[in-house]
Amino acid sequence: MIWYPYQQMKTMQTPYEIVDAEGVYLYTRERRMIDSVSSWWSVIHGYKHPALNQVLVDQAGRFSHVMLGGLTHAPAQQLAEKLGQWLPGELAYSFFSDSGSVAVEVALKMALQYFMNRGQTQRTMILALEHAYHGDTFKTMEAGDDADYHFVLQAYGPSRHVVHIPTEIPALEEAFLTYHDRLNCLLVEPLLQGAGGMRMYDVSFLQRARALCDQYGVLLIFDEVATGFGRTGNRFVADLVQPDILVLGKALTGGYLGHAVTVASRKVYEGFYDDCPEHALMHGPTFMGNALACRLALQSIALFEEQDYLAKIRRMEQITRRELAGFSHPSIREIRIMGGCVCIEVFDPAVLRGYQQFAYERGVFSRPFLQYLYAMVPYIIEEEELVTVLRTMKAWFLR
Repeated sequence: MIWYPYQQMKTMQTPYEIVDAEGVYLYTRERRMIDSVSSWWSVIHGYKHPALNQVLVDQAGRFSHVMLGGLTHAPAQQLAEKLGQWLPGELAYSFFSDSGSVAVEVALKMALQYFMNRGQTQRTMILALEHAYHGDTFKTMEAGDDADYHFVLQAYGPSRHVVHIPTEIPALEEAFLTYHDRLNCLLVEPLLQGAGGMRMYDVSFLQRARALCDQYGVLLIFDEVATGFGRTGNRFVADLVQPDILVLGKALTGGYLGHAVTVASRKVYEGFYDDCPEHALMHGPTFMGNALACRLALQSIALFEEQDYLAKIRRMEQITRRELAGFSHPSIREIRIMGGCVCIEVFDPAVLRGYQQFAYERGVFSRPFLQYLYAMVPYIIEEEELVTVLRTMKAWFLR
């Protein structure tokens, strides 16, 4: 029996069984649905993409996986080289892993050990954001701030190692003034906080964060597992403000396979590059650098570049703003739009009860959570299909 995620198994609604998928569509035996959430924001090229399918078959004909311990291979080397060329600044040192959550764990471990290697053993604290979500492994839960996902940590009591602040510059400045000599990193989902409620904030916060990290010698980590590859309307938020460590996942492989990467700057990498064996990063996920995943990632990046996805995303945002312009309802608290993301936040989560089936019957797959009704569609979506998604969202409130 499958134990499904984020569900009370005793009372859960029976999930829709998918028998096929192609383009932006998921198929059950009864109907087809536009996937308005891109399989948790990862399937940016849609399903059954011929170019991605082909590299998967080609690589499987050679080998699907070999460990990176004592071995290496061209797909991993080529992906690391491509990321080093493609990403801004000195973000050039790729440590691969098998999921976004693990990749954030790696980033936090890097930040802590970077200072341990330098003898700064007092720098054990993480500065993070309120409403943060960085994954469901234990350190990422501790760095997160969402009781709906992480309430199990209440068993341990308040963390002595993590401080959470709102996305407000005065709170940021006060935290650095108070804790700067004990901080090893500031960890953020830049511009768009996903599972914490599709909360959006201004780049000025990140610019000030970069300046304070430089002033006090703290590492800045961007968790772009959800925001990377265009979701905010930027290729990466790291193109606007450069972090010391960048975490990518989800869309990295076009949603075909679980894979992630923690990309360190030269400064961070050189903090481990030493004759001392104890200064090595002692971490190694079994499936890091998986050959199939690396080939998919290389092809996914090629598609992103060749097909000018940023222009597609700008058009998606224009359509979204047009369709939702002036729309309001007494049950809606706020409508937020950024790049390839739209969120309708309601006052009472009960308002959204039944929406998933409502959308299904109109040919849209949606998965609202808490008080958030949102869409993060594949980038290949056509205008008519996007309009269907948005008008279905509006129709729910106009019944």
